Amino acid sequence: MGNFTIVAGARPNFMKIAPIIHALQNQQKEGLPVKFRLVHTGQHYDKKMSGDFFEQLNIPEPDANLGGGGGTQAEQTAAIMVAFEKELMEYRPDLVLVVGDVTSTLACSITAKKLQIDVAHVEGGIRSGDLSMPEEINRMVTDSITDHFFTTSEIANTNLRNSGFSEEKIHYVGNTMIDTLLAQMARFKKPEGEIFDNLEAGKYFVMTMHRPANVDQEHKLKAMIDAILEGTQGLPIIFPVHPRTAKNLQAIGIQSSNLIMAEPLGYLEFNYLVKHAKGVITDSGGITEEASVMNVPCITLRDNTERAETIHLGTNELVGTDPAKLKPYLEKVMKGDWKKYQGIPLWDGNTAKRIVKILLEKYPN
Repeated sequence: MGNFTIVAGARPNFMKIAPIIHALQNQQKEGLPVKFRLVHTGQHYDKKMSGDFFEQLNIPEPDANLGGGGGTQAEQTAAIMVAFEKELMEYRPDLVLVVGDVTSTLACSITAKKLQIDVAHVEGGIRSGDLSMPEEINRMVTDSITDHFFTTSEIANTNLRNSGFSEEKIHYVGNTMIDTLLAQMARFKKPEGEIFDNLEAGKYFVMTMHRPANVDQEHKLKAMIDAILEGTQGLPIIFPVHPRTAKNLQAIGIQSSNLIMAEPLGYLEFNYLVKHAKGVITDSGGITEEASVMNVPCITLRDNTERAETIHLGTNELVGTDPAKLKPYLEKVMKGDWKKYQGIPLWDGNTAKRIVKILLEKYPN
């Protein structure tokens, strides 16, 4: 009754596959002989990916860790492909399921197809149109060889149709990231530590920044942080910082009592902060989805997005990477004059159930 290999590489991938694992486990509990293996490619290693992370998401430790982290994009891709080929030779599934748009997504879909194993892509069809982003290349190449697309929006469906893919390959199911968000919301918890003790709901911002366009040029990073500090009018800004960004901030001597740099946070702690924030300032794609569903104002410091539905129906605004354009948006957030979440179709917490139902129909033996 279906034998599947589920691949996850970077941290957000695990939030996307957790509900799929739960849906498969429910089928097993009902006595269906469905089998799956969870493969962690090792693409991103961080200490928050230890046992407590899997415990927070209530998913099993991976059956295999390919250890494909580190090195350049090409070295990482090659290491994952070599290790994943061995995994598939030993445990050949009916289908490999990949999620998102990271190096692992690309590497494992190519490896599977060369062994004539079907590939399903969760979040297939999304596009930013920006080929300077490695993620866009990962999406395009993965989609070009995918057998089943599990899509999050009508925009993604249209992208795939325009690329010539047949309707029978496109399965409009919704967003598994939102399945996880809705399932875990009651468990969100305030992070521990002095810096979080005095935060008041609706009276602080959450910021994430990691894209090279924003953090790798010192003068630009300084101008952006200065604009954010000015526009947030002294409210605390919680900034979980990537080590590379922390180094760059140190180099340009940015210090302000209300810019509170924190270690990377666990899933439940980070989303607690987002849920109760006055607003979010980010250059991440996934956070725009979560902030929208939680009806929290979201400012995106990018010139394009692959998640346009968060702008049309969500709480996200695409501000760009020019610090001078930030002021009017922050003024609107401070005044409480921001658009509300209108509801994105099928982002209802049941996406994984729809995915598993389709998988078991397509791979019944």
